[in-house]
Amino acid sequence: MGNLLGGYAGEILWIDLTNRQYRKEKVTEDMARTWLGGSGFAAAVVSEMVPPHADPLGPENILGFFTGPLTGTPVPSSGRHSVAGKSPLTGIWGEASVGGNWGRALKYAGYDAVVLTGQSSEPVYIWIHEDKVEIRSAENLWGMDTYEIEEAIRKLTHPKAQVSSIGSAGERLSKIAGIFTDGHEGRTAARCGLGAIAGSKKVKAIAVYGQKTLHFADKAALLKKIKEVTPTIRERAKGTSDLGTAGLVIPCEKIGDFPVKNWTLGSWEEGAMKISGVALKEKYLTGRFHCFACPIGCGRQIAITKGKYSGLHGAGPEYETLGLFGGSCLIDDLEAICYANELCNRYGVDTIEVGNLIAFSMEAYEKGIITKEDTDGREIKWGDTEIFIELVKEIGEVKGFGAILSQGFPDLIKKYGHAVKEISIVAKGLSFPAHEPRAYNSLALGYATANRGACHCEAFSHPFERSLTMPELGIEKSMDRFAKEGKGELVAKSQNYMMLFDSAALCKFTMLGGAVTPTILAEWISLATGIYWSWEELLKCGERIFNKKRLFNIQCGVDRKEDTLPERILKEPRGSGGAADNLPPLEAMLDDYYAFRGWDSNGIPTIKKLQDLGLA
Repeated sequence: MGNLLGGYAGEILWIDLTNRQYRKEKVTEDMARTWLGGSGFAAAVVSEMVPPHADPLGPENILGFFTGPLTGTPVPSSGRHSVAGKSPLTGIWGEASVGGNWGRALKYAGYDAVVLTGQSSEPVYIWIHEDKVEIRSAENLWGMDTYEIEEAIRKLTHPKAQVSSIGSAGERLSKIAGIFTDGHEGRTAARCGLGAIAGSKKVKAIAVYGQKTLHFADKAALLKKIKEVTPTIRERAKGTSDLGTAGLVIPCEKIGDFPVKNWTLGSWEEGAMKISGVALKEKYLTGRFHCFACPIGCGRQIAITKGKYSGLHGAGPEYETLGLFGGSCLIDDLEAICYANELCNRYGVDTIEVGNLIAFSMEAYEKGIITKEDTDGREIKWGDTEIFIELVKEIGEVKGFGAILSQGFPDLIKKYGHAVKEISIVAKGLSFPAHEPRAYNSLALGYATANRGACHCEAFSHPFERSLTMPELGIEKSMDRFAKEGKGELVAKSQNYMMLFDSAALCKFTMLGGAVTPTILAEWISLATGIYWSWEELLKCGERIFNKKRLFNIQCGVDRKEDTLPERILKEPRGSGGAADNLPPLEAMLDDYYAFRGWDSNGIPTIKKLQDLGLA
């Protein structure tokens, strides 16, 4: 492919939508060594290109799609890429990682990243293929859902084109809209409202296809290392293969790591059984699907063949969706959850935000914060399946009361004031995923300090509070989940490590049970690229990437006062379940975290730390 670096396609494609022009930029060894790729490239590009006070829905913002040096390679679960820009939802760092096949296809078309700048004056889609880049009219495609658009664009381009698109929510600038790939499999860059950026730029979709091949510095050695590790990945992720992420519902509910009634209760045993991975498998499972090069296959193919939702077929709900549609809204009708999940995929909205917003609405109505005047004359009650489905449709179509909800919690708080803030379960404006920070103290600290807002994947530290160990990170034994000692160091190290998965870019399920370690990751990247990395150098690169994003947020106004959690999480024990009385000691853990990171007491990296990372 004309690139001296192995693993990389060798070029970044810049598309100026305002002027309908594009240019190509070479990926240099210095870029690769400094930022690795994927999320690291995103950190560098967004930080340099987007003014901190830019309107996220204006022409100054960018929308970038970034693969890593391992994307599209034989390395297990290497089908991922990151999407990034300034978040319309939160006004700070916005990023979402997604699997499937689109990232691999972009690499085979010859690019490591695509960056969209400016704004189109009319709806368009972008067709990237065989060294050609076309900006085509999407006037006749505007209004299609994310399933329909893939089929339509393949007819217009190539039958094997991979399509990344928005649905009606992104078109209508919903701040909880995502970017979806892989059609009926519903793989999504869901978080931070990035679909609204695409909508503001009037980009309906990006289709990619290519047959270029990647070369590797030492392919034989790389394949040998992959062969050695893959059986371990497969063995340690066996439960995930069998039940998908839905298999987490019962064990998470049991230990108190599950949202119930808008994060007020600690247990929901009977309901969890009804919406569990076991129930999904027994009633509706028709098969599994895999992201590119994945030995795990966590994707669920489901079908409903009778009843009011008959005819539904496609991707089954993930754990996050089951937790927030089910537990948090008290909906124990699994068919209804499957249907709502299908609607969200088609509309192109983040199910995490949707679940939290509807649970909030149920509590807000119960408390009189919102009334029938707000809800178009309806009662919004806990566990009401019909109202739940109505609200999902309104959010996705951005109409009625759903139009208000579709703009996310920051706008709701501005509209309704302090009473809403008290029951809005968010960090930095991003609502919680379906893991309870009162069940794992490191999770609480990770939510508070994650650059994009509440996120369990940015640190993914809680497995170390169960059974996982990792000597390279200095974690020789698993930690007490309710202790505060050592959690600052744990979360910081975990965040640095997760930056590498998002930059390489690999699925984090490969580290289940310690299957993929920093040593293995360093070997894979070195053999693929020809740039030697020790695991210590890689972890420092991860630290650099995390700090780069933090610096962007600081310019957007973030400091210690934003590194916090709702009072409900910090002051209100749930009184039941597997973590009934724990309240995370956030401030103490935050002090330790800042000290370990080399930040001052207000959460600002010191000059010494920036110099050490080459960021000064």
